[in-house]
Amino acid sequence: MTVPAAQVPVGGSATVKDPASGDTVYIVQPSAGKYTALSSVCTHSGCAVNPPKDGRLYCPCHGSKFDAATGAVINGPAVKPLPHYTVTRNGEQLELGPQQPA
Repeated sequence: MTVPAAQVPVGGSATVKDPASGDTVYIVQPSAGKYTALSSVCTHSGCAVNPPKDGRLYCPCHGSKFDAATGAVINGPAVKPLPHYTVTRNGEQLELGPQQPA
């Protein structure tokens, strides 16, 4: 799964699908030239978190907040970070890699 790098502004994201699970994944650029990808599935109860905004991802079901650069829990009830994926830049394309072990 690839997306043009131009579609992922600093502080913004692009939405793709994990080819293995079909889950939504956000490719984010938290700072210039740094890319990561985070699962949209909240680790508390499996709800879909909103796309990154102001450096955070928010779960509308129970209020958990996650850091958009790392997936770390900012406040619960979630206690585990969002799963993350590798992202490789190939020219002007960003390629989603496999989910990384927790």
